[in-house]
Amino acid sequence: MSVLVSSIVMLGMLVVVPAGLRLTGAAELDRIRRLWPLFAVPGAVSLWLPRGTAATALAVCYALGTALLALHAPHRLLRRSPSRSTAPAEIALLTALVTPSVAALALVAERSGHTLFGFGLGILALTVPHFHFAGFAAALVAGLVCRVADSVAGRFAALSVPLGTLLVLIGYFIGDWAELAGAAVLTAGMWTVAVLTWRSVRTGQRDRTTRTLLAASSIVLAVTMVLALSWALGEATGLPHPTLAWMAATHGLGNALGFALCSVLAWQRLRDRTDPAESRTA
Repeated sequence: MSVLVSSIVMLGMLVVVPAGLRLTGAAELDRIRRLWPLFAVPGAVSLWLPRGTAATALAVCYALGTALLALHAPHRLLRRSPSRSTAPAEIALLTALVTPSVAALALVAERSGHTLFGFGLGILALTVPHFHFAGFAAALVAGLVCRVADSVAGRFAALSVPLGTLLVLIGYFIGDWAELAGAAVLTAGMWTVAVLTWRSVRTGQRDRTTRTLLAASSIVLAVTMVLALSWALGEATGLPHPTLAWMAATHGLGNALGFALCSVLAWQRLRDRTDPAESRTA
């Protein structure tokens, strides 16, 4: 399972985060996006080293990059008008900027071989991909969908995904029932993202590849969130539920490839088509 999880995390570090930053359209993020490999490559290398000083030092390098990214959130929040700062799509984007730092904190602790807040190394290792994909990618895509489908459903998606992610994080500390509540909110938000992607974003696209990528992300997301909800329900109630290894191979891999990667590729194609001049100079 460690090989699979490390591979998923590498995809998030090296591909999904920098591609996602480009999709934000925020000029102030261009510099950190260009510098991102300087932080992400050491972080990726740390995944394959034995736990210890070298792996920890490389993980800290990645954590510095995520901290710089997270610092853009308060700066962006303060320089915007109150109405813009509290807009659902903006809240989703702010969440996307902060969540990689949560993943990096777990990575540093896990690579050093130390527990963090009472969580064992196995849970910390799974926290890293969770906050790259259920955190960064999910919040980012929810915000993008909200911009296109500016409706009650779109705003619900853009707000419930960050809220669900926060509740899941709080549930780590409170207990399984709180985590189940977070998983339910997050699942509702992600299902809404899937439906809106299928019905509002995919519909009308003439490019077959873009339509296929959007369709794949919608279908995979709907299925993987059922798995996430069933796991949280089983943890809280004691009912039979998938093991963590099985969840990594299905929910984790599906979210990474089927949802996150397909989504950023599709949205990049949409962005390049609507702004070809910027696409040539980016």
